[in-house]
Parts: sequence; C-alpha cells; structure tokens
Amino acid sequence: MKGIRKLLAPVLVVCILLTTLVTLHHIKSDKKKDVFRIGISQFITHQSLDATRKGFEEELANQGYIDGENIQITLQNAQGEQRNLKTISQQLAESSDVVFAIATPSAQSLATTTKTTPVIFSAVTDPVGAKLVASMEQPGGNVTGTSDQSSDAIATQIDLIKKVLPRAKTIGILYTQSEPNSVVQKDEAKRLLEEKGFAVVEKTILDSNNVKAAADSLMSEVDMVFVPTDNIISSTMETIKQVSIKHKVPVFGGSTEMVAIGGLYNYGTDYEELGRQTARMVVRVLKGEKTENMPAELPEKLELHTNKEMAEALGIDISVLDSQE
Repeated sequence: MKGIRKLLAPVLVVCILLTTLVTLHHIKSDKKKDVFRIGISQFITHQSLDATRKGFEEELANQGYIDGENIQITLQNAQGEQRNLKTISQQLAESSDVVFAIATPSAQSLATTTKTTPVIFSAVTDPVGAKLVASMEQPGGNVTGTSDQSSDAIATQIDLIKKVLPRAKTIGILYTQSEPNSVVQKDEAKRLLEEKGFAVVEKTILDSNNVKAAADSLMSEVDMVFVPTDNIISSTMETIKQVSIKHKVPVFGGSTEMVAIGGLYNYGTDYEELGRQTARMVVRVLKGEKTENMPAELPEKLELHTNKEMAEALGIDISVLDSQE
C-alpha cells in the first residue's frame, strides 16, 4: 500500500496543478473576452462635447455594450488644459482596449502617444490637416473617427446672411488661434465671405479670460459675427450672448448647442447624433475590425437650428429661415 500511495502522490499533485492552471486560464480568457475597456479623453467641458459623449454612451448601450457589465468606461477630462493631455493619453492608452477622443487636441495627443491602441475620435473638424489620418478614405494607422464639419455647412450659413440681415456688409470672425479646428473654419469662412463681397474683420482670443473684451471690440465694428465650433468660445457662450445683445449684433455658426445658448442660427452638426455615429465605429473595432481600413466619416446629418429668444432680443425676423428648415 505504501508503494501505491507513493506512486499516486505525484500524480495527484500534477492533476491539481493542471486543474488550477486551466481554471486560471479560463478566468483570464473570460475576463478578456467579456469586458472591453473603453477610455474616453475629453478636452474640455461644454455642451457640444458633452452631447457627443452622451450620444456615444447611449448608442453603445443600444448596441448591447453596457458600462459595468460587458464594458468598463474610464472618463478623463483635460478641462481645456493642454498640459493635462499627455498624462491622460498615457494612462488611457495603456489601460484601454480602445480610446474615444473627443475634440482635436485630445485626438492629437493620443495619436502621438500610441501607435497600437485603437483611437476613435469625434468632434474633429479637419482630421487630415490635424495629421490624425493619412486621408479620410484610408486612415492608414490606429486612428480614425468622425469629423464634425461638412464642406456645405459654412457655405450654407453664409448664404443665409442676406435672408437674416439684408443690409449686412461687414462680418466679424471670432476664433481661438491655438485651436487648429477653429483656424481651418476661420480660413474657409473668410474665403467664402470675401467671395460673396463682404468685408471681413478677424479677432482672435487667447483664452477664456479675454473672450468678453475680444467680442466687445469686434462687435463694435461689424454687422454680424461668425464663430466656428471653437472649444473656448463654446465654453463661454453665455458671455458672448450678453455682448451680442448689448451691441445688437447677431452671432451665427458654431454648433447647435452654442446657438441654443446665445447664437442666432446654425446649419450644421447635431453633436449627440455624431456621438452615436462614432459609437457605431467603436463597436466595429470591438468586433475585430482594423482602424487602418476604416474610413473617417463626415456627419451623416446636417440641420438648421435657430434661437427665437435671441431673435426677439436682437429685433431680427428669422421667419424667413422657415423654408430652409
């Protein structure tokens, strides 16, 4: 009996070890298979970017990806500070299966931080100009996503000036020089405005602290003001609203959310819908599709949005835009 026990003991030890290893392997595999880690890097808090994130998370849930169940979402917000982005990007790139980058600065930071972790951006005006993708059709790397700007949007908004303010001759442009997405839109708006025969006055802002002074100065010189989908301006739209009412100078452009606060009209992107559109791209990545083969996308839907309260405050009849909606 002693001889048999001696022979069986090593066999039992081996069996126990094998069982333990198999169990640990299954636990590790199940965890990797069942829970995807999604990082979110948001550049700043304002309504457009918040709406993008809201649409993104809601669409993931609609697609069956529930935070706390089969996905784990980690949100990091740089609060508009470029210096925060590097740390955020490193943390999310290392701890995520895919990262959702909201706004150009967040996407650029992630693109320079990782060449392996998939990065899907949104609310980026010019992905090619920002050097995020080689081309819209063939991104060619680990980064792709959705742009928030259609080439038709600015042109349509400029065409509407004559309907809203027939006697307008001078148009101001307020933008942040340090935001590449804003500069791109400023350049396009200036070109189109001058083609239509308008005089253009530009005014750039450095940060949120000088928005009021810049807007005050600009609106004393012009008939209307165009604003791009600018993160700093968007976060201070309440201030711009007050300056607009003071000078009786309407503001157009920007985003739906910016118009809701203090703009007169906007023809462009619904950011909540853009977030949903981007979520569908992330789902494709989670299912195994490679970002390098996923074309970057333009907004699927553009709409005209107006602010009737601002129209009344400015004494402007916007009923002429009804046929455009």
